[in-house]
Amino acid sequence: MKLQQLQFVREVTRRGYNVSAAAEALHATQPGVSNQIHQLEQELGVPIFERHGKRLTGMTPAGSAILEMVERILGEVENIKQVGAEATDEHRGMLSIATTHTQARYILPPVIKAFRDRYPNVRLRMFQGTPHQIAEMAATGTVDLAIATEAIELFEDLAMLPCYDWNRSVVVPPNHPLLSCRPLTLEAVAKYPIVTYVFGFTGRSKLDKAFASKELVPNVILTATDADVIKTYLHLGLGIGIIASMAFDPEQDAPLKAIDASHLFEPSTTHIGIRRGTYLRRYIYAFIELFAPQLTRPVVDTAVHA
Repeated sequence: MKLQQLQFVREVTRRGYNVSAAAEALHATQPGVSNQIHQLEQELGVPIFERHGKRLTGMTPAGSAILEMVERILGEVENIKQVGAEATDEHRGMLSIATTHTQARYILPPVIKAFRDRYPNVRLRMFQGTPHQIAEMAATGTVDLAIATEAIELFEDLAMLPCYDWNRSVVVPPNHPLLSCRPLTLEAVAKYPIVTYVFGFTGRSKLDKAFASKELVPNVILTATDADVIKTYLHLGLGIGIIASMAFDPEQDAPLKAIDASHLFEPSTTHIGIRRGTYLRRYIYAFIELFAPQLTRPVVDTAVHA
């Protein structure tokens, strides 16, 4: 049994049983991957994958159990590599983060600036995607950290660390009637066409829940995955917007106006997701604490290694 064979098994499953795609990702040949998997199955005396002709279609029951062990073994192999890297040079390495547009655009810039000042020899990779994609990347070890509000709790392999709470603003054109509506109500908001986030992005579920609790059906005419796109269409006069308050700047977004709507919606919480059992380099702890000062190393260790 070889580690390379285990890597092939894991990558084939991650690529939807597409051997060619797995081979390309691992810089191998398709026949080579197929041959190594076949050799492993012969050694184990049990098929790992179900097949239709030569095509892999799924996992056998034994294969599913083996895959869980493979994930643990390869995770520990990566931990060993990280221990060695930490001992060699604790100030040099790579930090990969998956997050949403809102976090990347409005929250992370000062954190990354402070981190780069402290660790100039650590390279940063940032991936953006849907909350589900972000959480999946952390759960599979593709990235070190996932930063998102939605979907992280769906992955049991992730330790979830709450970072900060936030709420929403209603964004309107200048002189809009809602600017004189005091206090702002959901009933008043529901009278106007709304531009907001796609469901599953940036706390959208809390927005829908609030309207449903009042038996209101908001007239959502356009949805987008990030606040900048939403504000672009608000400038065109398409309607009013509901966005994360942190995504509005009175000067940069003028002449649009923001109305605090925190009394209308439940607050949302942004989390950092970390794969359980992961060995974390010292600079990863530093980044986490820069992002959320309450997440000290003992707090992180308790969550990740529980």
